[in-house]
Amino acid sequence: MTTAIDPVDLAARLIACPSVTPATGEVFDVLEAALKPLGFEVHRFILGEAPDGPVENLFATRGRGAPHFAFAGHLDVVPPGDGWESDPFVPEIRGGLLYGRGAVDMKSSIAAFAAAAAETDHSGTLSLLITGDEEGPATHGTPALMKWMAERAIRPDMILIGEPTSEARLGDIVKIGRRGSVNMWINVPGVQGHVAYPHRADNPVPKLARVIAALEALRLDDGNDAFQPSNLEVTAVETASKATNVIPGSAAIQLNIRFNDLQRGEDLVALVRKTADEAAPGATVEAKISGEAFLTPPGPIYEIVSAAIEAETGRNPVLSTHGGTSDGRFLIALCPVVDFGLPNATMHKLDEAAAVEDIQALTRIYARVIGAALGSPP
Repeated sequence: MTTAIDPVDLAARLIACPSVTPATGEVFDVLEAALKPLGFEVHRFILGEAPDGPVENLFATRGRGAPHFAFAGHLDVVPPGDGWESDPFVPEIRGGLLYGRGAVDMKSSIAAFAAAAAETDHSGTLSLLITGDEEGPATHGTPALMKWMAERAIRPDMILIGEPTSEARLGDIVKIGRRGSVNMWINVPGVQGHVAYPHRADNPVPKLARVIAALEALRLDDGNDAFQPSNLEVTAVETASKATNVIPGSAAIQLNIRFNDLQRGEDLVALVRKTADEAAPGATVEAKISGEAFLTPPGPIYEIVSAAIEAETGRNPVLSTHGGTSDGRFLIALCPVVDFGLPNATMHKLDEAAAVEDIQALTRIYARVIGAALGSPP
């Protein structure tokens, strides 16, 4: 390609567009303006209404025929919070680091892939699947993009997600699968009353304590060669009373289970319901399964991404399933998927920052991946 892109400059311009989830608007304008001169055909569409929307999505494609290699990512970011050294939406380079919300997760990866596409001629089809709803409920994000693609019979052969997977150094970790995630809310009813007259009340707190103890005693599994053991964590406890002299009328907990591919979300919900009911008859459980566990089987995408990393950095990456989830939980229904991107130490934190040299190296790695996945033009 003849149109060059500076990945650090493009990353800074994307960061300068506030895009707290759900994201629409100017940040997609900036990306579209970068992609069109590279020969990409760009499609954008907006879905949903408040509070989960509106959400903007973008599908860009260049070339035709097989093979079809796609890059997936998101332009929405989490709220910046207070206490930054500089404005989170006014990007700054200090000490070799690009500061700003989204510098790590994951505007710089998107910029790096666009820059890699700018310098790479290829055969086949190259696409970008970019959503504005990954950090939120994902209701109108990647699943909506997949529906749009299915209606047009678009199906990639391999997908690379640019999530920040690296830890100590760029290229040390590639994610080949992700654990599933399910959130649950357990409510234990009681009868409100004065603490001086407990016989006139029914305190739900001891019952809830029994539920927590029973849940903590569960051993879900021991993991396997690809995944660590599934784990259940109670993340919040609350009661209906804020007064010191009132027995609450109800008590509740919130919990999350991160689970491996030995489990299914609905089976875990059933297990928690049974456990809660045995410990506190009458307890109710609500659940939301965010995604099932998935594992990409060994294949060409492992070799392509690992070889590109080793050629650029000299590192042989660890193929891992640890950590949080990603939109790979949806995209795995289409084709093999792996996640690879920048070091993640500051993602979602105050003063989020990516090393300029890492962004530049990531661009070169992505260019190698594109070349290996699609080959040279005839």
